[in-house]
Amino acid sequence: MNSYLVARRLPEFVLLVSVVQYTALAQQTILPEKQPEPGGEFTVRLDLNRSMAMVWLAPGTFVMGSPGGESGRRTDEGPLTRVTISHGFWLGKTPVTQAQYEAVMGVNPSDFKMAGPNAPVESVSWTQAMEFCHRLTVQERRGGRLPAGYSYTLPTEAQWEYACRAGTTSEFYNGDSGEDLSKIAWCKANAHGTTHPVGQLQPNAWGLYDMLGNLWQWCADWYGPYSGGSVTDPAGPPTGMKRNNRGGSWDNFPDRCRSAARSPDDPSVTDNTALGFRLALAPEHPANR
Repeated sequence: MNSYLVARRLPEFVLLVSVVQYTALAQQTILPEKQPEPGGEFTVRLDLNRSMAMVWLAPGTFVMGSPGGESGRRTDEGPLTRVTISHGFWLGKTPVTQAQYEAVMGVNPSDFKMAGPNAPVESVSWTQAMEFCHRLTVQERRGGRLPAGYSYTLPTEAQWEYACRAGTTSEFYNGDSGEDLSKIAWCKANAHGTTHPVGQLQPNAWGLYDMLGNLWQWCADWYGPYSGGSVTDPAGPPTGMKRNNRGGSWDNFPDRCRSAARSPDDPSVTDNTALGFRLALAPEHPANR
């Protein structure tokens, strides 16, 4: 083959290589992989470069809410309710970050972009958070990577508090002292007016970071009163005006960063720089749809 023919065929060869490379990369995100198994952590791939660690939480029972004498308690934190979580579920090891949100949604709505791509995404509505969950569910179902009956969603308020407490009954999951809160949470005392990259402070006993502080986190259910007594898998009222968020934020004092603290908000709000979310992979439930 003379040099002229080589020169003419070179672009075709380069194009062929490019197509092969693209196909190989694309297959990394669509080829079926092993489904997550109960009992441990797994990583869900969001795109070619970004992923998210998920932690398995086994079924169990806990007391939801706060006792009457707890410092900073508000009336909507009662009555104390014994809650059974009957099915295990996975929860994000950290809140969803700016980079992770952008990988799925294609945009980064955060005001605190200077905090970096590993800071939690904020200024997202409940509706946008649920759209993130829906898109990821569709992606992972197409790839055959979801267990039957499970979908990506927001945790119910009961699932969130169960995960946050990690077996504790104290005001914070590291005890009752607000002075120790800065060890586990970015709040008014140590955040200096901004969010911070996730996973920098101490996790709770179940390996979850930033359950308190940094950002309030949307939950799936409508805001409403607790039932009291004993219940299994509560999902809040069937309808409502506001959705729950939990955990406190960079802009809160310790009393609002307690494990039992609640803060309802309009599900369409998009201008709250103290509000983000955490991903769950849980059994499909009316509150999660």
